[in-house]
Amino acid sequence: MNPLSTVPLKSSSTALLEDFSLEMTGKDVPKLEEAAGLIPQGTRINVTFLGNENLQLRLEAARAVKRLGFQPVPHISARRLASQADFELFLAGLQADGTEADVFTVGGDPSRPDGPYADSLSLIESGLLPECGVRHVGISGYPEGHPAIPGHVLWTALRDKSAAIAAQGLEGSIITQFGFDVDPVLTWIDQVRTQGVTLPIRIGVPGPAGVRKLLSYAARFGVGTSASIAKKYGLSITNLMGSAGPDKFLRALADGYDPARHGEVKIHFYTFGGLRATSEWVAQFRKEALA
Repeated sequence: MNPLSTVPLKSSSTALLEDFSLEMTGKDVPKLEEAAGLIPQGTRINVTFLGNENLQLRLEAARAVKRLGFQPVPHISARRLASQADFELFLAGLQADGTEADVFTVGGDPSRPDGPYADSLSLIESGLLPECGVRHVGISGYPEGHPAIPGHVLWTALRDKSAAIAAQGLEGSIITQFGFDVDPVLTWIDQVRTQGVTLPIRIGVPGPAGVRKLLSYAARFGVGTSASIAKKYGLSITNLMGSAGPDKFLRALADGYDPARHGEVKIHFYTFGGLRATSEWVAQFRKEALA
């Protein structure tokens, strides 16, 4: 028996899941409606800012999240904004719908900006967020680094964004890229605190999904998938038709998590296998933890 399977689920693991968050795309509204009954009311649901989804679709998705009783967290992709006017238009649309309080800023996929915003720091420093009613800003964290950004640049950016959020009078938090290995995550959290960054952290975790899909996303984002890491997580790299959930990862994270040292830490689920599958998995995991 894997020793991780004997780690008690109570206490730390349930605390980590008390206020979990989820992620969806603008096109996932029907899937959210289908899964709504499985998700605790007030849950934070991030709405991504994809290049193939327009302004109206993003605004409609944020409205749907609010209508269903959840907290919308619209993403704003800096390098996808063609102008300040586009940025202001999006913020004005959110404000008109009452979905503007909580946003997540990210640089975005394009290597070159479509407009004046090169990164999420430039969005924060624009001053437009608090002017348009934003009260909380999420930023990215990369426990295993970024395939296109040097480590020292990531650390400087994290410190600068944290300082800029405070300077704007806003609250903030960090959502990390997902991974399969708890060890670099815990090491990274220690480093974040050593750097003087005290923002709450949401650890990115993939919801249950097919092994092939998980490995595909891992390759895209530079996430480690060595044989030893895959085995530790519960992935079978010889059975790509199988599926895997984050059971072992969450148990190991709960075992290593020290609130006094690591500060506030929660979980953010990337719903690669779908909103319903992830919501059902979380509900079952919590039920077992409280049994």
